[in-house]
Amino acid sequence: MEEKISSKTIWDEAARSGLILGLFSAACLGLKELSSLSSSTFLVTAAAIVLWALEFFGCIFLMQRRMNKFYADYQGVTFRDVYVFGRRVALLSGLILAAVNAGIIYFLPDETMDAALAQVYSSMGSSMTASMRDTMEGIVAKMPVYVFFFQWFYCFIYGTILSAILSRRFISKDIMDE
Repeated sequence: MEEKISSKTIWDEAARSGLILGLFSAACLGLKELSSLSSSTFLVTAAAIVLWALEFFGCIFLMQRRMNKFYADYQGVTFRDVYVFGRRVALLSGLILAAVNAGIIYFLPDETMDAALAQVYSSMGSSMTASMRDTMEGIVAKMPVYVFFFQWFYCFIYGTILSAILSRRFISKDIMDE
């Protein structure tokens, strides 16, 4: 009977893989932010689409590679272990991406946020009351916190679904081994 892999080993491997996926996603986010410095709207939009596709498919590819490596490197790994590994990778990589995204928003120049708020105010016109304006300013003041938790939750849910899909291919390997 093969010995079961320890939770510590899964966490260690997930931390390494989460770091790789998190840094990859953060690099894509950084490139999107750099492209937004361009004065060309077409260039900004094209770069955002290309970088979104690169990040989306790149994360799927990296997650699949890391799950395959995890399965191959350890004896006695079941599809459930691979799924748990993937969820932990999602949790940790999401933490990195959420922190970078919140940091970007936190360090945005005040002029940028003021311009965005002015645009919202002008689009609402006279229907925006003073209390609505105060509420919006309160939300903007806490925006990095909201972005952090929403981004982390989104990455975790996305990674959990991806792990469930990708780990299914290891079920047949488990059955064949028995």
